[in-house]
Amino acid sequence: MKEQDFTVIVNETKNVVLKAIGENLANEYYHAIDDVVQETYLRAYKSLSQNKFKGDSLVSTWLYTIARNESLRMNGKLNREKEKAKKSQEAFILEQAKNNTEKESEEDKSKLYNLISKLPEKYRSVMELVVQGRPIKNISQELNIKSGTVKSRTKRGRDLLQTFALQEERWKI
Repeated sequence: MKEQDFTVIVNETKNVVLKAIGENLANEYYHAIDDVVQETYLRAYKSLSQNKFKGDSLVSTWLYTIARNESLRMNGKLNREKEKAKKSQEAFILEQAKNNTEKESEEDKSKLYNLISKLPEKYRSVMELVVQGRPIKNISQELNIKSGTVKSRTKRGRDLLQTFALQEERWKI
């Protein structure tokens, strides 16, 4: 495949490729459009160079499919990265909470438990046990709820605690 031939294909199909990406790439990943376009044309170029395009469809239809698949692939990749970062942050916060609970003064413990006391009961009961350092499995058994429920209530409880703490800080300023 000659470079000029491929340039013609790119110029003729760029609207189709952008349409496929716009329809399939999650809005929150708009920043990755250039990467998806580049990967789409890179895959197409490799396939055309190796004579893998059989001509069963129009080139534009074929490129639409590649762009759609690349968009979906990028969604998955960025979702995994986002989830990994979120889990890492949660683990860090939990570790900080555990360390702080062990090291903090009685006054700090009192503030933490005061914030926990403001939580709705379903989060409060879980967070009190989490702060004590109990494993999820034990909390699950003690409260007679599923471990997935413990995890989600821990996450939501932590989020609420952060909100409460930020609100208290604003009032002090």
